[in-house]
Amino acid sequence: MSTPRATLRRYRAAALAGTAALALLLPAAPARADAIRDRQWELAAMHTQQAWRTTKGKGITVAVLDTGVDATHPDLAGQVLTGKDLVGFGAGRGSRDWARHGTAMAGIIAGHGHGPGRQDGVLGIAPEARILPVRVILESSDPARKKARESRGGALAEGIRWAADHGADVINLSLGDDSASAHPEPSEDAAIQYALARGSVVVASAGNGGEQGDHVSYPAAYPGVIAVAAVDRYGTHAAFSTRRWYATVSAPGVDVVIADPDRKYYEGWGTSAASAFVSGAVALIRAAHPGLSPAQIKTLLADTARNAPRGGRDDSRGYGSVDPAAALAEGARLKPEVRTNTATGHARTYFGAGPDKEKDSGHRGDWLAALAAAAGALLLAASLTLWRGSRRTEHA
Repeated sequence: MSTPRATLRRYRAAALAGTAALALLLPAAPARADAIRDRQWELAAMHTQQAWRTTKGKGITVAVLDTGVDATHPDLAGQVLTGKDLVGFGAGRGSRDWARHGTAMAGIIAGHGHGPGRQDGVLGIAPEARILPVRVILESSDPARKKARESRGGALAEGIRWAADHGADVINLSLGDDSASAHPEPSEDAAIQYALARGSVVVASAGNGGEQGDHVSYPAAYPGVIAVAAVDRYGTHAAFSTRRWYATVSAPGVDVVIADPDRKYYEGWGTSAASAFVSGAVALIRAAHPGLSPAQIKTLLADTARNAPRGGRDDSRGYGSVDPAAALAEGARLKPEVRTNTATGHARTYFGAGPDKEKDSGHRGDWLAALAAAAGALLLAASLTLWRGSRRTEHA
């Protein structure tokens, strides 16, 4: 079977500076309608066809805290709810500096394809789930990023609480600070505990520091979070994926197909994608077993993971690769636990082995700078143009 003529497009993002270099984009030839689906190896790896016999996530809301989501993308049309912009400035619709990372994550979670029979475009893990976009960071290429990191340092914590208060069954955090000075922020810890107490499952990327010292990444390291490491199509730990005590499970994060507001499709890598895949899996579980608590779902994913490491768990892959179909089957045997409505933060100043010491604390904006930079680096570090649609959705 023929594959589309590919055009290489590379991104480099520094963990702190967040600068990006873009290679020259050459014309790409049209692709066969099924070429994108043929490349979505992750659907088979996660046993989606088996899982979809039970549910496709209908009725579940997944909050995507990111750079924004393009609600007009044909693979997401009709599924994106009215969200919240907690940054309030920066690039807008139509700019190449707007909503790229967030749209990619939303497509992984809930893409439904488009065209006749919805055979074109990307399919997400929970194609009938709804997306609640919450803009908490700017793209690494956005000229307003410096202003954002100086003035909107509390956007992540605020966004987590807002999502929990506005019906988010799952909160996806494909972002993080895994710089050498990464440290817990009490407001974010408290916001996550608040969301968990309200019944929202919180999923976060483990970090892309596997080749830069495996520094602790937040929000992945906060208590209660389902932290996701990345593996390739063979289930092998991706070298870039951070190895730490907080890894819960792993999911596809290498050569993953993503949608973009420019109506092209790319292959990218990162634990951002892995987090989004698990958020989609959680959406399926919540749809089939709505009474399960966030803690039960976290345990369920660990207990039903495939390809467990020797000894049952390790820091590189957690308890193994997430298996939505197995989790759905096992979840039917669980009795929902009674939740207490508490929303207190964690009292300790660090978790597990603890983060590296902060060399120069007191600048909350520096934390947001690393957070925003990591979000771009986590997925769009290396991309490959796959297809360019012949039609463009008209911008509202």
